[in-house]
Amino acid sequence: MRLATWNVNSVKARLPRLLEWLAEAGPDVLCLQETKCPADGFPAAEVGELGYETAAHGDGRWNGVAILSKVGLEDVTRGFPGEPGYRGESEEPTLLDDAGALPPPPPEPRAIGATCGGVRIWSLYVPNGRTPDSAHYAYKLDWFAALRTALTDELAEHPSLVATGDFNVAPTDSDVWDPAVFVGSTHVTPAERKALTDLLSVGFHDVVPKPMKGPNPFTYWDYRAGMFHKDQGMRIDLFYASTPVAERVESAYIDREARKGKGPSDHAPVVVDLS
Repeated sequence: MRLATWNVNSVKARLPRLLEWLAEAGPDVLCLQETKCPADGFPAAEVGELGYETAAHGDGRWNGVAILSKVGLEDVTRGFPGEPGYRGESEEPTLLDDAGALPPPPPEPRAIGATCGGVRIWSLYVPNGRTPDSAHYAYKLDWFAALRTALTDELAEHPSLVATGDFNVAPTDSDVWDPAVFVGSTHVTPAERKALTDLLSVGFHDVVPKPMKGPNPFTYWDYRAGMFHKDQGMRIDLFYASTPVAERVESAYIDREARKGKGPSDHAPVVVDLS
């Protein structure tokens, strides 16, 4: 069983490349992030021609997640209990509740779960955080805390569980090309890394994929000229597996080839093969 995750950075902009990659790599299940399209606008017909069922969660703006599966797609869940919503600092109240307060904002489309081939899988797009002193950063930490609670409950019901996607955190200094460059930035702060440690403590294992070239298991490279070719990247696309799934892992790799060529996503797919 081949599982994969890919921040595709707009599924419509990347559709020809996505279809080509699906045909070549042949994953049984692919988790997508940053689809940037509404759920009813996802190109399900196109991927369906390759044998994939689709479950999508998106509102057409910046976020959006999806799961494509050839091995069944059951018990689809969009979002998770306790998932916080984010209201930007500059937004003005427009509709107050009876107590005169602004009602809580709806969650952004950042998480979708489904059972595929006997494995419960979550495709996750963790908030970026922007800067450590912003409300976006506090929202990110709140989102992680709610996710930990939700996955604890999921694991109690589904021993074979995977949480994968763009976590927007590099777990260690070895997961960024130059730790000194990131001092004072998000993605590497102690609080963010602790959030990952807290997730692992629920009962997950970090499946670290092998790079196809070089020593660094990076999955993301900024579009700025030369970053990819110099391998100045980060490992922020993670694959967390419960013990029953981790024990089935035969191989895991980063498909750098998908990051090359004209008009790629700034992320590369992570592919994990299970026995």
